[in-house]
Amino acid sequence: MEKLTCVLFDMDGVMLDTEIQYDLFWGEVGKKYYPNIPNFSKSIKGTTLPNILKKYFSDIPKSEQDILVQKLDAFEENMDYQEIAGSIKFVNLLKDYGVKVGLVTSSTDTKMKAVNRLLHFNNLFDTIVTASDVKYGKPSPDCFLLGAKKLNEDPLSCIVFEDSIAGIKAAHSAGMTVIGVSTTLTKEQLEEQKICKAIIPNFEGLTIEKLIKLIK
Repeated sequence: MEKLTCVLFDMDGVMLDTEIQYDLFWGEVGKKYYPNIPNFSKSIKGTTLPNILKKYFSDIPKSEQDILVQKLDAFEENMDYQEIAGSIKFVNLLKDYGVKVGLVTSSTDTKMKAVNRLLHFNNLFDTIVTASDVKYGKPSPDCFLLGAKKLNEDPLSCIVFEDSIAGIKAAHSAGMTVIGVSTTLTKEQLEEQKICKAIIPNFEGLTIEKLIKLIK
């Protein structure tokens, strides 16, 4: 990669420290519908809600699916959206450096509105891709390819920060350079995928110069 031009970020577990909260919500859902699956919340990490419903809840009545969606919407409206250490500052550093920045998330538009209202990510990022923008969510590369397209960038020139296996696979399939963030999974679990160019615990102390060294 000759020049740093475009960086794409996942949201939950990369920009925002929300995974423990989701573990509580989906853990309760898992106890009700899939008591035989240990750590049900872990099995859906990085997956869009439509894909979760299709894979795990297609057998329940549509009315019950709608209630689940409503409960999730209400839950996300009241979540505590704290940033992963240094994440917002680092995005601003990239922007000051002239790098295009995009957010590529499996989240719904409803949740995105809540985040924008509280943290103004719609002003922070040059473009945002949500679950409603693509037919196939992560691990399909579609969302990252769309992010690159919206920024008029070659996917091969994009760097992606991801924390989930589905997201890492999606970015890698898009031909992008992937940096793992070990917030949801351990450094060792991310290394097992043999996909990440580098792995960081968070964004504290990360500079443009350090990022360039990581991707060389």
